[in-house]
Amino acid sequence: MALLKLSPSYKSYLWGGRRLIEEYNKNYSGKILAESWELSCHPDGPSVIAEGRYAGMMLSQYIEQKGKKILGVNCRRFQEFPILIKLIDARENLSVQVHPDNQYALAHEGQYGKTEMWYVIDSEESAYLYYGFKKKISKEEFLKRIKEETLLEVLHAVPVQKGDVLFIEAGTIHAIGKGILLAEIQQNSNVTYRVYDYGRVGPDGKKRDLHIEKALDVTERIPVVRGKSSCPHIASCNYFTVDKLNLDGTIMNEMSGVIGEESFMSLLFLEGEGEIVCGQERTTYRKGDSFFLEAGSGSYMISGRCEALVTTIGEKRSL
Repeated sequence: MALLKLSPSYKSYLWGGRRLIEEYNKNYSGKILAESWELSCHPDGPSVIAEGRYAGMMLSQYIEQKGKKILGVNCRRFQEFPILIKLIDARENLSVQVHPDNQYALAHEGQYGKTEMWYVIDSEESAYLYYGFKKKISKEEFLKRIKEETLLEVLHAVPVQKGDVLFIEAGTIHAIGKGILLAEIQQNSNVTYRVYDYGRVGPDGKKRDLHIEKALDVTERIPVVRGKSSCPHIASCNYFTVDKLNLDGTIMNEMSGVIGEESFMSLLFLEGEGEIVCGQERTTYRKGDSFFLEAGSGSYMISGRCEALVTTIGEKRSL
């Protein structure tokens, strides 16, 4: 097979809502769905093949059986599957947090760090998120504000709307605000250092842990310069390249291309419905669907009406 439809893993964190269930066709019976891990080989939430001969098999098992060649030449530099793709529904504010880089995460957590990007699918009119600091602050001030719960006063609040893209390098303090629905493409990691959580308690009645000492070690305490162009892509770094596909179903109703030996392709459909043809395989898609296409799959065509994120792995960049 070259074209795999995936079923996600689900996360019912306390800040989640119901939009992924009600609008994005997620087969989840719980009351709250915060995240769906759409493309994942991470043990904390692996995605599973949804249809066909390999239905029910974890994607990681399929890759192990078929061999890493199906990931592509550009993935040879990674010891593990390189990325993780999520849909996130923030009914309430997420905690303020930071992710370490590879060196620190491997030394302290036994897994890679996390650089990520956000694509805002939808947002309430007044929605915003936190993205870096308003000004440069000292390590001492950072710790003092965490302890005194005044950290929000020095964070940069960024209003967002549908279609916005933010690139979050490891070490950047950040938080998704309530009323935001987004797609996240990130390194294959689940390392998060939480520094502020609005005083909330979990299902056990206890406040969630903070990770203050580690956050002090890894946080870049400076403003973030937003708007670095990745043209012609919406985001591109050493870990992933993301493009946006729009088909209006009339004037532009199909897109074709070739998946070479360089990289696999991930398709995440945010709107619409239609058909995918890859080699001798043919399947339909609808809003909320996620697909994995093997490296070397050859010619493909996507038709119908859609908005989708297309993720591949590019060549390693020189430092």
